[in-house]
Amino acid sequence: MSITAAPPRNELVERVTRLQPLLRAHALWTEENRRLHPESIEALADAGVFRMRVPARYGGLESDAATMVAVGAAVGQGESSTAWNVGVWFTCTWMACMFADEVQDEVFATPDVRVCGVLSPTAVAEPRNGGYVVNGSWHFVSGALHSQWQVIVAMAPAPDGVQQMPVLAMVPMADLEIQDDWRTAGLRGTGSVTTVANDVFVPAARVLPVPLVLQEQYASQLNAASPVFRAPLMPVGCASFVGSAVGIARSAMDNFLERLPGRKITYTDYESQRHAPLTHLQLAQASLLIDEADFHARRIADLLDGKDASGDTWTIEERVRTRASTGRAFQLVKSAVDILNTASGGSSVFSTVPMQRIERDVQTMNLHALMHPNTTAEVYGRVLCDLAPNTPFI
Repeated sequence: MSITAAPPRNELVERVTRLQPLLRAHALWTEENRRLHPESIEALADAGVFRMRVPARYGGLESDAATMVAVGAAVGQGESSTAWNVGVWFTCTWMACMFADEVQDEVFATPDVRVCGVLSPTAVAEPRNGGYVVNGSWHFVSGALHSQWQVIVAMAPAPDGVQQMPVLAMVPMADLEIQDDWRTAGLRGTGSVTTVANDVFVPAARVLPVPLVLQEQYASQLNAASPVFRAPLMPVGCASFVGSAVGIARSAMDNFLERLPGRKITYTDYESQRHAPLTHLQLAQASLLIDEADFHARRIADLLDGKDASGDTWTIEERVRTRASTGRAFQLVKSAVDILNTASGGSSVFSTVPMQRIERDVQTMNLHALMHPNTTAEVYGRVLCDLAPNTPFI
């Protein structure tokens, strides 16, 4: 396969920015059908989004974190479910690069391949004939309806043969069943269905012990020289999602300002909402909150790219601060969207007005376990108090 030179960051961001009208045009369809519109998928592929976290030897771009955050923000400014799934595909495509090179040959044989996954070990893997037989299910699998592979997590016997340990495995979507159970208040368009494994055989080469993954002991030899693929899993995951949140907040601001001209404040003598001091305060507060979220997103990207370039070891404090900064960014975005939603008036409750959907989507994002603002802040506070983090996911 030929190697394609990565376009400059600004060019890639501009490509995706030009897709925003298309993503917005399909937003209502996406929500009502609980999946991304096929034209949105095709457009993202054409822009190179699905190659950003793919090794160059497969025609990938090996994009850095700053580019990933900027592109995620550009997608988020178009449509939030699309942005969330792009964050999942950024993360899980990168995770595929941890596996043995022969496994990557399988995965990346598909152009613009999409890999979904979750980190919950809600299945059992039993050793058998050079591999494992997996049974179980995984919930909240965003992007499953549009992916070719899933990174699954299951419990398998540890080397001592007595205890159990979680393992990652790469499984073709064709080997899994899908339960169409994604009916939710927010992020409806992500199609985050349940996937099920019934006696699915996974060759041993497609399996990695989670404890080794969390220590950056990856199986790929050809990726070992690339800084992009040496990074820790959790900071990569944080950078994969945080830009999308900032873009979604900007989308809320865009929608508010688009509807502002000519809007009255009912039961007052304000013929235009833009003349009300309250509106001035609301817009200023929301704008500053979005700027603060953008600061956290950029700081995460800068730290990840800086560590990649220097090869310096990540400290515990840097790891937990990265998760805390992600939670804080999502919290700030929610606060900004709450202000704009409150200022949008009764007419904004119609399904054709994006604000109500953005509000529900942002609320749903803030409930995700890995970026929940309260959880991530507590872990950071523990470390600041010189206590060990109470999670391996840092």
